[in-house]
Amino acid sequence: MNGSKRQLQRRRGMFLLPSMFTAGNIAAGYYAITQSLQGSILEPHHFDYAALAIGFAIPFDALDGRIARMTNTTSEFGKELDSLADVITFGVAPSILAFTWGFHMLPATMDPMLRQRLVQIGGFVCFLFLLCGASRLARFNISHDPVPKNPGRPDRKYFVGMPIPAAAGILAAVVHFFGGVPIFNWWLAITWIALVGIIGFLMVSTWRFWSGKEINLSSRRPFRLIILIGLIIYLMVFFSKEVLFTMAFIYMFSGIVARAAYSWQRNRHASLHQPPSTTGSTH
Repeated sequence: MNGSKRQLQRRRGMFLLPSMFTAGNIAAGYYAITQSLQGSILEPHHFDYAALAIGFAIPFDALDGRIARMTNTTSEFGKELDSLADVITFGVAPSILAFTWGFHMLPATMDPMLRQRLVQIGGFVCFLFLLCGASRLARFNISHDPVPKNPGRPDRKYFVGMPIPAAAGILAAVVHFFGGVPIFNWWLAITWIALVGIIGFLMVSTWRFWSGKEINLSSRRPFRLIILIGLIIYLMVFFSKEVLFTMAFIYMFSGIVARAAYSWQRNRHASLHQPPSTTGSTH
């Protein structure tokens, strides 16, 4: 009897383990929101802390699902909690950070009309980012084996549209690259508007983005992969600004370049197989 009771308690603990990582994801998102609201020109480190919190949440989000599958403890409750956590941490938190860092701190010495327009447009684009992220999550939850508009190799796994953690990570990487120092002139604010809008579009697009789900540490010879991961972690610790910024934009442009290359190949294939037009007169 005692043995079965201990086994039941152990089973319950296994079900709680993935949810603990999801709770860590939510905690990081909540911390990022509070830090974004405390940031200012005189205290830019709060913005940097918010960006780092979003970055730390990405491993939590990646691990909760993997742990649930490894321990055979997947559940509908866990899936719904994970989606809600992603909306908070990778939707609400980065949209607030993008607005407060990019537009709310524009200097008062700027032309009042221009500043008001930038704040209004910036706030709307940040809301669109949140809306695109929520839509991306909803589409992911109801899709079964989706195929991107530009299919890749059959033996590789891809996301259809940029995943919301990656989108949030790009915004966080930019803020961290500047050390949390907010945007201070109009042309940088316009560039930030364009970047936030492009990332929102990439989330709801049907373009393919690489998925890390094919990484397998349980293979017979994972030594090269472990060494590579260790090297990346080392570089991220000591050169976090440059490394995270570079990795974020490489991932973003990988999806854009893959889509452009697929369109170019398709158009080239169509032009090569197009029948020659017959011109001339029989008279």
